[in-house]
Amino acid sequence: MDRSDWAGVFPAITTPFRSDGAVDHGFLQEHASWLIDHGCKGLIALGSLGEAATLTREEKIGILRACCEAIADRVPVVAGISGLATAECVTLAREAERAGCAGLMILPPYVYLGDAREIEAHISAVVEATSLSCMLYNNPIAYTTDLLPSQIERLARYENAAAVKESSGDIRRLTQLRALLGDRLALFVGIDDVILESVAVGADGWVAGLVNALPAESVRLFDLASAGEWEAARELYEWFLPLLWFDLGPRFVQKIKHVQAAVGMGNTVVRPPRLDLTGPELEEVERVIQDRLGARVAV
Repeated sequence: MDRSDWAGVFPAITTPFRSDGAVDHGFLQEHASWLIDHGCKGLIALGSLGEAATLTREEKIGILRACCEAIADRVPVVAGISGLATAECVTLAREAERAGCAGLMILPPYVYLGDAREIEAHISAVVEATSLSCMLYNNPIAYTTDLLPSQIERLARYENAAAVKESSGDIRRLTQLRALLGDRLALFVGIDDVILESVAVGADGWVAGLVNALPAESVRLFDLASAGEWEAARELYEWFLPLLWFDLGPRFVQKIKHVQAAVGMGNTVVRPPRLDLTGPELEEVERVIQDRLGARVAV
């Protein structure tokens, strides 16, 4: 996987669980293949949307192997690398390479909020652990740690650093990164409801969430924006936005799984400490889903 492979829509795939809480590997493979059938250019497992923090090491490796078996000959499989300790993340990166993954998406460490030197040392250790192509992940909204453009510029010294997932919600970060790095790293947006704006300022790709339920619409939206067909893109975006807003907030996993269930591609089972939606929140989510799917745009 090289720099040119980091482009297009890459689903941050959800992790499907059976009613007993076990990972449903059979549906995981079916879902992964379905996403690629609809035009996605890569697949990212073990991200936040994949509930990675609740998975054991053995479950993570099993998920990566299942995804690689299902689609690795068609598009790259990228492993989300996250954990409490640097050594834990280095080990997972090496296991991902052995499982057949083509790339890594490297998160900042959980819980301990290090300074710039510590965060860069953590990411560097993971990048150096394998020869796999690496995406650096900035999400200060979720993880508090803010990986600044100047830090990303320093980390770009690694030959296998190939992409950035920018999830600050600040479009200016993309323009800053492009000004600092030129085309050295592929720029991906990681928040669903800024995709049109991000492509307009030069994003190469989209690590998407609602794509888990609506891949045709997601790929079409990205393709229209990339082609500069702004009128058609905006029409589709306006239909899609109430669902794309589900990608925000602490219960984004539950909401996206409800959309999957509504289109017949998954269930609503999440792993504790997450619990399923209830009460007025569930009613509002179901109302939005019914409204948007009832007015679904043909693509």
